[in-house]
Amino acid sequence: MTDFLIRPSVNNKSLFKYKNSIDENGKKTIIPIIEERPLTLYLNNQEIVTMMTIGDYPEYLALGYLYNQGMLSDINKVKKIEYHKDLRTIVVRTTDKTNYEKKLKKKVNTSGCAQGTVFGDLYNEIEEIVLNKNIKVTHQELIELSKKINLEPSLYLKVGAIHGCVLCEGNKPLYYFEDVGRHNAVDKIAGLILKKNINVKNMSFYTTGRLTSEMVIKCIKMQIPILLSRSGFTAWAVEIARKKKLTMIGRLRGKRLNVLSGDFRFKK
Repeated sequence: MTDFLIRPSVNNKSLFKYKNSIDENGKKTIIPIIEERPLTLYLNNQEIVTMMTIGDYPEYLALGYLYNQGMLSDINKVKKIEYHKDLRTIVVRTTDKTNYEKKLKKKVNTSGCAQGTVFGDLYNEIEEIVLNKNIKVTHQELIELSKKINLEPSLYLKVGAIHGCVLCEGNKPLYYFEDVGRHNAVDKIAGLILKKNINVKNMSFYTTGRLTSEMVIKCIKMQIPILLSRSGFTAWAVEIARKKKLTMIGRLRGKRLNVLSGDFRFKK
């Protein structure tokens, strides 16, 4: 399988604007700045959330959000997706009637950028999930993977102020999404997995952002056994990862890394 089946939307000029700036030497410059737009998600006739997003891959974002929040589990129940760019809304219509008013009241604010949320009963949903214990990842594979991701042209390298998430297999980065909030980038990958019915049990998930409880829960919910980041981690994230035997590797830079949990999948 080749690297990067989906690459960052670095050539999509609608995702950023050029603005006047003055640098540290007092010199006037023109720099690219990422766009941030509201997108209101409806599930059938019920408004679920308004997300701040760069605007690419709205269908994956909507499906992934609903999946990760426990509101949608079967792509076959999706009857229609209506994206109204001018109205900044997206409607996911299902064959079943839905009502998540009680669930919406249980939401827990997380440390995710752009106000991430995880609904209260989602913590309970991952209790029954058992991650694949047979997959292994080597130090050399991680070095090669990290290098490929860091050298790939991205919106982060072009404009900054953005997070990236990559679905990977071995040393191959396959699907690379970015957004202003890292939870949005995660949800895009979840939506891709759901829509394309991708088997992720032998795959890993790489994020440029810190490893928080939200990231760990979503990774487990997607049933991806290995979570990687070039950034740090929180104590609660480590606790959840160890409990669910998720392999979590942070501070992945060059040859350096820290394995916080699930070290039985890591080979030197």
